[in-house]
Amino acid sequence: MLYWILKYIIIGPWLRVLFRPWLEGVENVPDKGPAMIASNHLSFSDSFFLALMLRRPITFLAKSDYFTGRGVKGRLTAWFFRGVGQVPIDRSGGRASEAAIHTGTRILDSGSLLGIYPEGTRSPNGTMYRGRTGMARMALESMCPVIPVAMINTFEIQPPGRLMPSLQRVGMRFGPALDFSRYEGLEGDRFILRSVTDEVMYELMTMSGQEYVDMYATRAKELIAGGGKADASSMVESPS
Repeated sequence: MLYWILKYIIIGPWLRVLFRPWLEGVENVPDKGPAMIASNHLSFSDSFFLALMLRRPITFLAKSDYFTGRGVKGRLTAWFFRGVGQVPIDRSGGRASEAAIHTGTRILDSGSLLGIYPEGTRSPNGTMYRGRTGMARMALESMCPVIPVAMINTFEIQPPGRLMPSLQRVGMRFGPALDFSRYEGLEGDRFILRSVTDEVMYELMTMSGQEYVDMYATRAKELIAGGGKADASSMVESPS
């Protein structure tokens, strides 16, 4: 219930008035049945705009830190994320990653929309980085369509570190559904998983117009924090 109250009464109307979000290709999102919404990730506000503009409710796999904060701010954040139906996941890797994949698959198997950011974290500088293959695992295990969506101008209104977004117009460009049924039964093949992930990332790069750098965003953040650059000439990691 809180999801719909926030969407149509508390937050949604203000977002529509202040940011005038535009949509392109939203008809590619099915009216029913499971589907994965795979998006580039530029801003904390990305999930708000996607939830606002899609008619169907969408569940995101949110990092567990949002549910365990302390103090008034921490409790309010946890209340908000639980209230809108978001699911906490542990992103520490290993068994935690496997548990996150099972959680995403369960959501898809229930016939819901699952929102996921293949890069795994927000871009530190507006560049697009290599996608994580967990998205491909979930898509192949559920045999659901993957709808790529490019968030436009959300980095400019609220880059990482900015608390309050600036008032500029934002957009969402939805691409045609990607069908990976040709890979049915091959969800355990890491080369297939990388191929599926790279196909999704190529669509997102084309739709968003972002520069693509073949390294993980987490590594890019480390390089930038150390005073380095996270561009094509920087450390390029081997595929996984």
